[in-house]
Amino acid sequence: MQKISTCLWFENQAEEAAEFYVSVFDDCRILDVSRYGEGGPGPAGEAITAEFEIEGRRFLALNGGVASNFTEAVSFVVDCADQEEVDRYWEALTTGGAESQCGWLKDRYGVSWQIVPSVLSSLIAGPDPEGSQRAMQAMLGMRKLDIAALRSAYEG
Repeated sequence: MQKISTCLWFENQAEEAAEFYVSVFDDCRILDVSRYGEGGPGPAGEAITAEFEIEGRRFLALNGGVASNFTEAVSFVVDCADQEEVDRYWEALTTGGAESQCGWLKDRYGVSWQIVPSVLSSLIAGPDPEGSQRAMQAMLGMRKLDIAALRSAYEG
């Protein structure tokens, strides 16, 4: 059991959200879905919680009943090996959601994600300060991060 895990509060989409996230990422699974029984505070059979795992990290999706809004104050950073991976996660997570700047997005549930290529830190904090500044400026003008454009900016 993981000592600290993440609980995501949904109004009534906990199971739907867990199934969505498991469909987006590799190495994922639904671990457990707890449901209301007869006479419970919710309709019998409706999920109370859905526990799921993404890449070894456990999450608990909770149907809290009352709408609770997610903010960018908490986001999940997805480290991507290449542009194909950036594109795949960006496409899946922005469907029904919203793009933001610098690799940030909100998914259809309002959860914030940062889709970041692994190479980004070597470009915006690389050994060439002028190249790093150019790469930073390029990144600030992007929504989905474009590795080739960031490299081109770095190289001048």
